[in-house]
Amino acid sequence: MKRILSLSLGEVVLKGANRRYFIRRIIQNIESSLSDVGYIDIKPEMGKIQVEIDPAVEDTAIKRLRFVFGIVYISPSWCFEKDWDRLKEETVNYIDGLLKEAPEFKTFKVVTKRSDKAFFKDSQEVNMDLGGVILDHFSDRLAVDVHDPDFYLYVDIKNEMYLYHKKIPTYGGLPLGTNGKGLLLLSGGIDSPVAGFLMAKRGVQVDALHFHSYPFTSPQAEEKVMNLAKILARYVVKMNVYSVNLLPIQKELNKHCPPEEMTVLSRRFMMRIANRLADQHGYKSVITGENLGQVASQTIDGLTVMNDVAERIVFRPLIGMDKVDIIRWAERIETYETSIQPFEDCCTVFLPKHPSLRPTVEDMEASEANLDIEALVDASMETLKVTTIRAKEDR
Repeated sequence: MKRILSLSLGEVVLKGANRRYFIRRIIQNIESSLSDVGYIDIKPEMGKIQVEIDPAVEDTAIKRLRFVFGIVYISPSWCFEKDWDRLKEETVNYIDGLLKEAPEFKTFKVVTKRSDKAFFKDSQEVNMDLGGVILDHFSDRLAVDVHDPDFYLYVDIKNEMYLYHKKIPTYGGLPLGTNGKGLLLLSGGIDSPVAGFLMAKRGVQVDALHFHSYPFTSPQAEEKVMNLAKILARYVVKMNVYSVNLLPIQKELNKHCPPEEMTVLSRRFMMRIANRLADQHGYKSVITGENLGQVASQTIDGLTVMNDVAERIVFRPLIGMDKVDIIRWAERIETYETSIQPFEDCCTVFLPKHPSLRPTVEDMEASEANLDIEALVDASMETLKVTTIRAKEDR
């Protein structure tokens, strides 16, 4: 009998001609995730991926697989040959062991999925007959409850048989790397890490670009951003973090441009620097944590003047979300406590008292006419530092 982590796939199974590509990519990501843990075999089987492991590493393997996008459930299972008498025998053994672990269980329901339609019993017959077997052996301890049981006993009939009672939920989504590379503008606040996570969940390989204004911003603020990147690396395996000093640009804007336009003009330069990095490293998209109406620069007009200088698609996955929902996601992916640490970021430098609420492209271009835009971008790029962060083994 084999110990299997049976992985249920989400929308990947709904794909058409390219389904095999997505499943191959999930398997590659599983292999990478478990490379130092070890596994015996990995194979796709009728809408699931079966990972055979040594029971000694099961807990570690489950922790790792929780971060692999494309998986919706992990079910620790016992697998054996397809035989009715063997199924009855192993079911009795399974229930006996389960009741020793969880003596509080009093009711159950059998749920069978018969993917192999050639098997001589249909799903309902297996449910009824196997339930009878359980009652024959455990009637003094268990009763059937088809509406709200203490536990479900799941039976999968495929090329082999699988028994399990747990479905450990994961994040679903699409396999990492199936939707190109994206560059996340990572500020250190609550929103941008969630935005990066959500796009990674849709298959985008995410790296990050962070702006600081040292010495006006502190090394602790930079460290905070790196800690956020370490958390995000759990989900993307490896993250390159580009760090750029925006202060020289901010000083020029402060000298030559209206103060109420300071924030929007700074953000236009951030986008230009993101364009430059995207050109150099092959990023197909830029990702931001912008949320419509949350702050003055994130009005429709503010976003329009940002799009004006963007040279590739800008993903804004939080654009219509309520703040409370963003916070829930931040708590779920464990970035929230780091994000709320009270360190300043570059957007607080030269912050206007009354920022422009309805900027126009024409106004921005008029203000930027006094600047040597390319020279300022070049100067900021000279401050570029790159840090590569890999997922920790204990994730």
